[in-house]
Amino acid sequence: MSPMATVSSVIAALEEQHPTHRAESWDQVGLAAGDPASPVSHLLLAVDPTLEVVREAARVGAELIITHHPLLLRGIHAVTATDPKGEILRELMRHDIALYTAHTNADVGIAGVSEALATAVGLTDLTPLAPQPAEALVSLATEVPRDSADAVREALAEAGAGSLGDYRACSFSVTGTGRFLPVEGAEPTIGTVGTPEEVEEERIEVVLPQRLRRPVLSALMASHPYEEPAWTMTTLEQPLGEIGLGRVGRLPEPLTAAAFAEQVSAALPETITGVRLAGDPERMLSRIAVMGGAGDSHLDQARAAGVDAYLTSDLRHHPASEFIAHDDAPVLLDVAHWAAEWTWLPMAAQALSAAVPGLNATVSTLRTDPWTLRV
Repeated sequence: MSPMATVSSVIAALEEQHPTHRAESWDQVGLAAGDPASPVSHLLLAVDPTLEVVREAARVGAELIITHHPLLLRGIHAVTATDPKGEILRELMRHDIALYTAHTNADVGIAGVSEALATAVGLTDLTPLAPQPAEALVSLATEVPRDSADAVREALAEAGAGSLGDYRACSFSVTGTGRFLPVEGAEPTIGTVGTPEEVEEERIEVVLPQRLRRPVLSALMASHPYEEPAWTMTTLEQPLGEIGLGRVGRLPEPLTAAAFAEQVSAALPETITGVRLAGDPERMLSRIAVMGGAGDSHLDQARAAGVDAYLTSDLRHHPASEFIAHDDAPVLLDVAHWAAEWTWLPMAAQALSAAVPGLNATVSTLRTDPWTLRV
């Protein structure tokens, strides 16, 4: 029987796909409320951390809520029943429910928000609209006496070195001879002061993210038998990766802009906003860009990508008007912010249910889009 999941084990599974270091510097992601050690059998996913969502979680018995939007993006100075955010926090504590946010870190990754939106509206062959460089990597090499090599390898892997894609504890070793002369003041593990020494050693090489340099070097120093271990670290050149904001993809068969708008409307949860289109409704579309959430800051990138249409949310009058005035402008499709980002929730629920044994991950049934009436 598998041990019961905890808040921290569910978070670890999510951050495996959407690590927090990918979040924008201004963002507030991670655990906002709750005890990491608390057991979790039911997880509820939602776009927004509203009071109604918290009460829904309490009704269905969810011990953890994961939302896309942060509750505490802007700081608060009191937790009172008269403040909306304070009341949400009080309700979370009242029912002992944890709250976690995956925001901009979930926007850029594989199986993230824009990828979910692109998949939902029928696009294939997806690539980032605004690709980001792959994570900066370094190569670490050290020489270790052969009888200590396994212990050092294990310590480096435990600290995060040697993780490549879906593989862990990756390393390379070659055997050679190490030579050194301990001088006055040394306390050598092998040999004596004043006597040249030769030792059969393994050279261990591992790759690690640059952000893990300190913990990995600390693990090396703690596990290496030598008083002063020798090591070298080399920065590796990284091309643009598979992550980034937005996605560009293709329709299986070309559609008119009007027909694609209908397809989008059918794919997304219903909202008052619906789907708005700017441009020629009869234009044939094949290659399309999408951006989950507010996307008018990426209009120029969509145009530069040479796509036939750009699907996003929160487009404003002046940027949209100026954009479609260009002869080479794609058709614009504007949908509700909440609806576009909602598409990520079922994908995340399925992934977490598969990754965490015994976890029941469900999607909130509430529509937290703020608009309630169109006349």
